[in-house]
Amino acid sequence: MTSEPLSTTGFFVHPGQVVASATPCHYSTILGTCVSVCLVDPVAAVGGLNHFLLPYGAGASFSGTRYGNLAMERLLREMLTLGAHRERLQAKVFGGMESSQHRDTSRDLGTSNVTFALGWLEQQAIPVLARDTGGHRGRKLLFQSQDGAAWVKHL
Repeated sequence: MTSEPLSTTGFFVHPGQVVASATPCHYSTILGTCVSVCLVDPVAAVGGLNHFLLPYGAGASFSGTRYGNLAMERLLREMLTLGAHRERLQAKVFGGMESSQHRDTSRDLGTSNVTFALGWLEQQAIPVLARDTGGHRGRKLLFQSQDGAAWVKHL
């Protein structure tokens, strides 16, 4: 984990980071067109999140987690390593602010990030319990790893 501490139990998650914890921890991040997917296994009390900038990319380096396809795989892998069980995972999805006023939202970066995240979760059969996506404002996200509680403030 390479996050900056907010307090003794809190960390700020930067774009391109993936974090997970089996001990109670609070995470925060700021989202515009980026998306954060929060995963939790409420039985194992394991939770984590990612913060990705683009839906697809290639690369094995740390910067690879700037891409949704790589960030999602890494988050899932870290959660399972910490004792989460795939069949108990639950998700919450945040961010994906629309970056333009165009009528064709399929070409919008925020919309593309949200579409990717929801599609990946559906493909993995991970239920989405909550989401706050789209719109024309950024968000500040606060997430508790042990129980999956999340709060969003629109900026």
